[in-house]
Amino acid sequence: MNGIKDLLRLAYLVRSGTTTWQSYVDWAIERLRNDDEGDDLDVVMLAAATLDDEASALVPVILERYLGSGSFSDELAAGKLIVEMFVLFQARKENAISLEPRLWRLFYDLGQPSWLMMLARNCEYSTDVPAFEKPFLDEFQYISDLWRNSNTETEFKAQYDHKVSQSHDYIS
Repeated sequence: MNGIKDLLRLAYLVRSGTTTWQSYVDWAIERLRNDDEGDDLDVVMLAAATLDDEASALVPVILERYLGSGSFSDELAAGKLIVEMFVLFQARKENAISLEPRLWRLFYDLGQPSWLMMLARNCEYSTDVPAFEKPFLDEFQYISDLWRNSNTETEFKAQYDHKVSQSHDYIS
């Protein structure tokens, strides 16, 4: 199904309070307009949802059907969001100053995962200390590449190496 990764991204944004459950309904309506639902009754029901509970119950079902078991993970959605942030950073549509509060928000919303600590910290430091610009970029590239190539949180965690992140610390 086209747009399923957009639904995964929305799932994180809804859970983090960045957008509302109505975004799920809008997503489903767009799928119906594009005749992209493939007769999936759950997508039809999502488009017709009038309550948060209705919409929120359907989203994991749809995600797991198209992306497989374990696809409805906050960390996976956040990781894919980090990939998007990196693309925008490379295109100079985002910078360390605009990304820093968003990365910390992810860090705390996800329960402070160790894989995100160095990225958020280096981003913050790079806003004031030029020597941290390269360590930030190196860590951003590393984390983004891992998430880009991971379809599940488990895949990411199997590839993530804390020692690589530690190597992105600035040493005078």
